[in-house]
Amino acid sequence: CDEYGIYLIDETNLETHGSWCLPGDVLTEETAVPGSKAHWEGACVDRVNSMVRRDYNHPSVLIWSLGNESYTGDVFRAMYKRVHDIDPNRPVHYEGVTHNRDYDDVTDIETRMYAHADAIEEYLKNDPQKPYISCEYMHAMGNSCGNMDEYTALERYPKYQGGFIWDFIDQAIYATQPDGTTSLRYGGDFGDRPSDYEFSGNGLVFADRKPTPKAQEVKQLYSNVHIDVAEDSVTIKNDNLFTSTGEYTFVLRVLADGEPVWQSERRFDVPAGSTEKLDVDWPLDLYRNGASELVLEVSQRLAKATNWAVAGYELAFGQTVVAGSKKASAPVKPVDGIVTVGRWNVGVQGSGREVLLSRTQGGLVSYTFNNREFVLRRPAVTTFRALTDNDRGAGHGFERAQWLGAGRYARCIGNEIEQIDENTVKASYTYELATPQRTKVTVSYTADTTGRVNLHVEYPGEPGDLPTIPAFGIEWTLPVQYSNLRFFGAGPEETYQDRKHAKLGVWSTDAFKDHAPYLMPQETGNHEDVRWAEITDEKGHGLRISRAEGAEPFAMSLQPYSSFMLEEAQHQDELPAPKHMFLRVLAEQMGVGGDDSWMSPVHPQYHIPADQPISLDVDLDLI
Repeated sequence: CDEYGIYLIDETNLETHGSWCLPGDVLTEETAVPGSKAHWEGACVDRVNSMVRRDYNHPSVLIWSLGNESYTGDVFRAMYKRVHDIDPNRPVHYEGVTHNRDYDDVTDIETRMYAHADAIEEYLKNDPQKPYISCEYMHAMGNSCGNMDEYTALERYPKYQGGFIWDFIDQAIYATQPDGTTSLRYGGDFGDRPSDYEFSGNGLVFADRKPTPKAQEVKQLYSNVHIDVAEDSVTIKNDNLFTSTGEYTFVLRVLADGEPVWQSERRFDVPAGSTEKLDVDWPLDLYRNGASELVLEVSQRLAKATNWAVAGYELAFGQTVVAGSKKASAPVKPVDGIVTVGRWNVGVQGSGREVLLSRTQGGLVSYTFNNREFVLRRPAVTTFRALTDNDRGAGHGFERAQWLGAGRYARCIGNEIEQIDENTVKASYTYELATPQRTKVTVSYTADTTGRVNLHVEYPGEPGDLPTIPAFGIEWTLPVQYSNLRFFGAGPEETYQDRKHAKLGVWSTDAFKDHAPYLMPQETGNHEDVRWAEITDEKGHGLRISRAEGAEPFAMSLQPYSSFMLEEAQHQDELPAPKHMFLRVLAEQMGVGGDDSWMSPVHPQYHIPADQPISLDVDLDLI
């Protein structure tokens, strides 16, 4: 940390959580260790004394801490005094005083565990006497770190000093299984009872030291340089304490419908602690006519290699989207083909493609291109996602149990076939969700002899006090070879409603890379703000999904496992060998949350209200 310039709070190795509280954090002061028990004072003072004398000359250490989650008492007052006797310059931190304000003098910093952003702001805006640090916050367990921007936004208050995400690395151990394979195991897997099971899996980095998708969000929100892009300028806020931005390269790019078409390198010299608005002459006129939207991007990068990264490594970025003037392409005129409206099925054939819609099986039952089949099972309505660790901790599963099978067991109660013209047919299916309300959902397919299909799914909204919906859209089973994914949306890593400080662009990945191996299998691989996605095999054949004209972007994922496979598995190696691919095309999915993993729900603005209409409108094509 001295070498790389990482600031530290150096904390005494002391934690007695459990000695001073009962389950539910019911305070039992009389049993607290060390508390005010004189016979503990010598050992505890010796411990903090040894730490300070060992680490006194490390420049990376900015603050001393008396320990973690050990309540408070006279012993901590003695420890505090010893630290300041040795080192009168560095401040002392201790969170335990929040449980007994008679000991506020034991810390120089106001510091709390897992306080929500609104509670922290209430402290900061009332002329506080001490600076504030979140000594633990944003519990990064499994698929987490949602609504993190609510915390980093508090940096606008001078006395907000940031916080520490719990945790950095998943704690898990490789263990050999009865079949001879080796896999990661966590609490409870070694005969230990009672256990907190996967509660050790709360890192920004997996146990094998590979970054989790959450790191994408943290990197952008923790960047010291903030970039705000406009059509004629870029505003750079340099929150570095000592370093000017003149030491970095800024790469400007224009993306036309997600593809880079222009790039330029600049040097912007903004002093430390300053904000400057700088004019940029974006070449919009050159590209506006050829795109429906342009992305203007400014990327801060290392101008030269350091001992921790290569030259060109990106530190932060800013983007804005401006409308292009490209007109929507005129619909491709249907070619000569065959439309057959039969007693049991409706078929559309043309351009080497065939669409088969069943009156009795409730939807699309075959979609082929040159005899390649893309429908193994009829695309099904989904109202569910595999629970995240935060979902389980907040009770989302219990509260939303009706949505678990609402789409899975929905039944088709009616269909309507309309031949629009000699080349086009529309099949509309009414589904009754498997809920007490039996809400009606409409799924319609409009197919023509070009082989293109419009898929429209409509949820009308259900009046009443219903739980919010985890996800809404279609889950589609594809042959296993269609595992490659290319998409235009927020990426490259997975994103969610409350975790999408990501780049808008065109990204290439596959279902296996997109499956984040959280210790407990759970929802993963979602991509937000998607304009189009291509799901292909190794030869580039496959399915293209695009938002319909005038429709909103959609969310989607491609996984080697279904939502229910993920929900049932306790470890990654319990997931079956992939035999299919599972495509989810969603109008919406709720956020993942992140305040903590045992109580706090996803924030209300990132839920899907059940009393509001939801619409998914996408075009399908085979490529």
